[in-house]
Amino acid sequence: MPPINQQLLAKKLKLSRPTVSRSLANHPAISVETRKRVQDMAAELGYGKSPTRTVRRPRQAKPITLGVLIGAPLVASDRATFPQILQGIRKRAEVEHAAIDVLPLDATALAAEAGEREIFAHIRKSDWRGIVLIYPFAPATVEMLSRKLSTVSVLTEYHDIAMDVVDTDHDGVRSHVTRLAALGHKRIGFVSWHYPVGGLWASRRFAAYAEGVLQAGLELKPEWTLNICRDGRAFETPKAIADEVCKRIKRDKVTAWVCAADHQAYQLMSDLRERGLKVPEDCSLTGFDGNEPPPGLTPLATLRVPNEDIGASAVARLIGRLLDHTSAHRKILVETEYIA
Repeated sequence: MPPINQQLLAKKLKLSRPTVSRSLANHPAISVETRKRVQDMAAELGYGKSPTRTVRRPRQAKPITLGVLIGAPLVASDRATFPQILQGIRKRAEVEHAAIDVLPLDATALAAEAGEREIFAHIRKSDWRGIVLIYPFAPATVEMLSRKLSTVSVLTEYHDIAMDVVDTDHDGVRSHVTRLAALGHKRIGFVSWHYPVGGLWASRRFAAYAEGVLQAGLELKPEWTLNICRDGRAFETPKAIADEVCKRIKRDKVTAWVCAADHQAYQLMSDLRERGLKVPEDCSLTGFDGNEPPPGLTPLATLRVPNEDIGASAVARLIGRLLDHTSAHRKILVETEYIA
C-alpha cells in the first residue's frame, strides 16, 4: 500500500492537495463540511499530520542531534508522563531527520557546579543542537541552558525566562469546579504537593480553580488551599496533606478537593481511606493528567493530557527555533480532554 500522505488523501477525496492541507490545518477558508470529510478520511487511514506548521528539514540534510533532559530518574514512577512525551518526541524527530539523545537527571544535582560541568561535557561530546526539557528544573539551570542552546520546555513555564514552552491548557480545571458546584458542593478546596524544584504548573491550575470558584459564587479561602499560598504553611508530605484535608473536612465542611495532579489525588484518596473517610461518599476528589487508577481505588474525574502530541509539538517548535533564532518566543497550549 502506498504511504498515507496528503496527495493520496486528495486523490481519494477528489480534492486538490492545497485543499487537503488547509483542511487538516483547520483553515477557515475551507468549509466545515470539507474539513470534516478530509479529517475523517485522514483518521480512517491513519494519517498522522504534523502537530505544528514548521519548515521541514530536507531528508538529504545532515542529521542533527537534539537532547532531551528529564528532571527525574527513569525509575521515578510507573505513572510518570514522560514515556508518552518521549514517544511523541521520537516520532516527530524521525520526520524532522533528527536523532534524539535522552538524559535523565536529578534536577537538583544539575544546579551544582559538578553537575553543570558533567552535562556540558555530554552536550559537547554528543553535539547537541538544541534541548527539550521535561519536568521542572531550577530556574537558574534553565536560564543557563537556554543561553547556550535553543531550548524548549515541556509542561513547565518559568518566571522571567525568555524561552519556548509547550504546555497543557490548565484552564480545564475550571470545568472541575463547575461540575462540583452543579453537584451541590459549596466549599471546594485545592491541593498540591510541595516540590523542592517546581515550575508554574500548580499555580496555573490553582488560578483556574480560583476563577471557577469565584464565577460559581463560592468561598475562596487560603486555608482551603494547600501548598500554593506563600504564608509559611508548607505541607511537605502526603501524610501531612491528608491530615490537613481531614481537619478541613470535619471542621470547615469542605466537601470537595481539586488536586493539581492525578498522582496526588490517588495518594490522597488512599490516605483518606486509612483515616476512615471514603471517596466520593465523604468527599469528592478531582485530578489532572488522565492516569488509570491504582488497583483498588475509584477512578477520578480528571483531565487527560495528550502527552504524545505535546512531545511532538516540542520537537517541531525546537526545529523552528533552530531555523529562525530571532523569531518571537512561543507559549503553545495543548487542550485537555475531560474524563468523567
